Amino acid sequence: MRFAITANDRYLGIFEAFLKAGWKPLKLFTVPPTSMLGNQKAVIELAGRNGIPVQLTRMNEQDMQELRDQGCEALIVASYDWLISDWTPYLKYAVNFHCSPLPDGRGAYPTIRAILEKRNSWAITCHRITSRIDGGDILDSETFPMQPDECHESLDLKVQMAAKRLAARVAAQFAPLWENAKPQGHGAYWKKFTLWERVADFSQPVETVLRHIRAFGAAESLAQLGDQWLIVRRAVGWVEKHPYPTGHVVHVFNNSIVVTVADGYVGILESELTPSHIAAELQNSTRPPA
Repeated sequence: MRFAITANDRYLGIFEAFLKAGWKPLKLFTVPPTSMLGNQKAVIELAGRNGIPVQLTRMNEQDMQELRDQGCEALIVASYDWLISDWTPYLKYAVNFHCSPLPDGRGAYPTIRAILEKRNSWAITCHRITSRIDGGDILDSETFPMQPDECHESLDLKVQMAAKRLAARVAAQFAPLWENAKPQGHGAYWKKFTLWERVADFSQPVETVLRHIRAFGAAESLAQLGDQWLIVRRAVGWVEKHPYPTGHVVHVFNNSIVVTVADGYVGILESELTPSHIAAELQNSTRPPA
């Protein structure tokens, strides 16, 4: 089957699975690098090895017309920063691989909340693309367990590996899976986190603070130490009685900073100052009530 794909390096495995199943690629749509999570080098190299063009601007109606004229049958959305417009006049199929157990966890980036909510399992789901965000009929899904100490990076790797397994099944059985796709039940759309929701609350217990930092990981938890705002990527902690107010720096060693929390200490191991515009926005606003 002739197909176009949207992807970045985190979902290279989906691209590879469709190629391995004998599908013929026509075009890769991706985006310029935006963060350490948004690399595109590997998918662009794979597109080059298969002799197909790469587009870094948003897909539009003309692009879909060109795909139709090339005999493209399916659009595979593995990762994309933009909504897909109505594809039905131009293509026979369009599916999205979404990193949640739909209908639970619709929205742009649900994995962080999965950790915050202490989920026991998670999934990636392949569904038809419709006008309702992440709401189309489900072709198939791949579920896997989560651990009590799950972090952003471990869950992201699990999602990538599950995505490749799921894509292999979908590519091999696409037509029957499409025809037998099941409507989604009731579900909720999970909004993106606000700036303040990314801030670790040192008035909470050790376990809560560490879970927050693990959940955001490379997506960047924030913390306030006095007048400074930090991006925090890794921390440790322990329960211990202390006489200090919460959020108080009690020890510094090299780049490590020990801060008091409700029932002990959190040691910030990897951090950096937040960009000035983010720090200013936080400094000039009030933390909303929990």
